[in-house]
Amino acid sequence: MRILITGGAGFLGSHLSERLLNKGHEVVCMDNFFTGRKANIVHLLENPYFELMRHDVVDPFKLEVDQIYNLACPASPVHYQHNPIKTTKTSVMGAINCLGLAKRVGARVFQASTSEVYGDPSVHPQPESYWGNVNTIGVRSCYDEGKRCAETLFFDYHRQNQVDIRVVRIFNTYGPRMLADDGRVVSNFIVQALQGRDITVYGEGQQTRSFCYVDDLIEGFIRLMNQEQVVGPMNIGNPGEFTILELAQKVIELTGSRSQVVYRPMPQDDPKQRKPDITQARKVLGWEPEIQLEAGLKKTIEYFAQHLKA
Repeated sequence: MRILITGGAGFLGSHLSERLLNKGHEVVCMDNFFTGRKANIVHLLENPYFELMRHDVVDPFKLEVDQIYNLACPASPVHYQHNPIKTTKTSVMGAINCLGLAKRVGARVFQASTSEVYGDPSVHPQPESYWGNVNTIGVRSCYDEGKRCAETLFFDYHRQNQVDIRVVRIFNTYGPRMLADDGRVVSNFIVQALQGRDITVYGEGQQTRSFCYVDDLIEGFIRLMNQEQVVGPMNIGNPGEFTILELAQKVIELTGSRSQVVYRPMPQDDPKQRKPDITQARKVLGWEPEIQLEAGLKKTIEYFAQHLKA
């Protein structure tokens, strides 16, 4: 198949590009390089089945493709709050442009949504049926509400225009090719530990997250895209739940760092709990994560140790 990946040079997009090429598909990688990096895909440029297209998903585009993965959007608070209006435009107008293309060419289109649609949840763990607890006017709203609106558009195009959709809700994912400065907790802690700096924990570090290694997530993407039972939304994430303080201590242990943990006030609307209910993914896709936190952290630490030297 010929497959378009928007945000294809980003953390997730580059791993997905690699996997699809390895399966024998043609891949068109579209990216405006706001958070995507050429370094993530430079090793793919020699592949005759890989095509790089510098383009912003907010602006219309025309291609002939069989499948579309819409991954375009800054996904870490530092980057999506940098230009919140642009973030909302990327989610909403990007979804409209991908759906319009899918409608025109009869392609199946996949939306990378997020656990952030659940906001600061009052239900734990979070099943897909939970509608969420989201602040519509806070500093995180550009991302949370942008992704919620994108889901709405996907289902309306599906109902009204019979567009063939798949929608995934991604929970915290980590691994090689994360940006060192993206402000996400795993990359923050690893970079701080490797540089011997204090490790910054917000609040008392008792808020929880569930961390999914990138290879597991990409496997979930491909399985969801290529099955016929459900359109989604479907949670893909690792239900292993850890406090932020536990993560900090594990990173210090695995890096052999002498870093100390320091505490800072909690940011606005930071969720206190985050854990996916993956019953649907297990049942429909036969999917569950295989790489546990310690093994995934070791691979990620190795990547950053090399990256920070360069």
